[in-house]
Amino acid sequence: MSDRRTFIKSSLVGLPLLASLETSGQTAARFKAPVIVSTWDSGIRANAAGWPILQKGGRALDAVEAAGRQAEDEPSCCVGLAALPDRDGIVTLDACIMDEKTNIGAVSFLDRIRHPVSVARKVMEATPHVMLSGDGARKFALENGFPIESGELSPDSEKAWKKWLKESKYEPKTNIENQKRSGTISQFAPYFFDDGSPNHDTMGTVAMDARGDLSGMVTTSGIAFKMHGRVGDSPIIGAGLFVDNEVGAAASSGVGEEAIRICGTHLVIEQMRSGRSPEQACREAVMRIVKRDPAKAKGFQVGFVAISKNGQIGAFAVQKGFEYSITNSQFPQGRVFPSPSHFPG
Repeated sequence: MSDRRTFIKSSLVGLPLLASLETSGQTAARFKAPVIVSTWDSGIRANAAGWPILQKGGRALDAVEAAGRQAEDEPSCCVGLAALPDRDGIVTLDACIMDEKTNIGAVSFLDRIRHPVSVARKVMEATPHVMLSGDGARKFALENGFPIESGELSPDSEKAWKKWLKESKYEPKTNIENQKRSGTISQFAPYFFDDGSPNHDTMGTVAMDARGDLSGMVTTSGIAFKMHGRVGDSPIIGAGLFVDNEVGAAASSGVGEEAIRICGTHLVIEQMRSGRSPEQACREAVMRIVKRDPAKAKGFQVGFVAISKNGQIGAFAVQKGFEYSITNSQFPQGRVFPSPSHFPG
């Protein structure tokens, strides 16, 4: 069995070179549908799971769910059960999903279930509710055929957690400065394993299918060593994800509390409704965050990525280092683009 370091090195082989939409003259480019977009360069592999569905004329909803399941299964992406735990040594997961008809489903504080994104879809399709949490979400998952896992930490996660208990004195750390590691998937995660791989990468995916319909999903393990019970923006519609089939779709990644404060992805969509491009809309959301406390904003990362109904794609982040991946007929193997940012790094 390969270890985490080997997995990351092998999974990045052949990864397309970064190329900025801005520097390549494609800031206002329209990407032909179908198209799928995910946060971070690990989104290449998430996109690869959803792209065949779109190629065959399938729904954007099915494509984004497939992308989420891939991320949840991939150890190096660290949004699933292989991620770092909370302060009590328990891995809890959050996810949401939204389709072109504003049908929505979410789960939060879910443990021992491998695919929270699929549980979120089941909530959307089989209940009158929007979100299930904790024990209730797990019970619902079991009743609907999702197998329960052991709950044991992976060797890497257990090692990192025990180290954190000794060194951090139970104090959370959010300072991401000087933690950029060449070759890692998320360059601004608050914690890293000893080999330099990140503890988590919130995977947000939005897609437009051949019919022009939009859908999105977000799945995460949350910030490492969070307080037991903490839930970030990822399962919250309008904070971590929002889809309006007349306008566009947006997803966020980073410190969820900051995205929640401004209802970040809903703000992005409303800015696009007013005529701003996806990049301009994402920038406005970031500036709302930065303006609230400019000094504090230097110490954390939040990034937004969005696609408009006409196929424009853009992103903006607080810090340099946020990336997003695009896959369509132009980039069938996927291509990673660096997001512009407020702080240049």
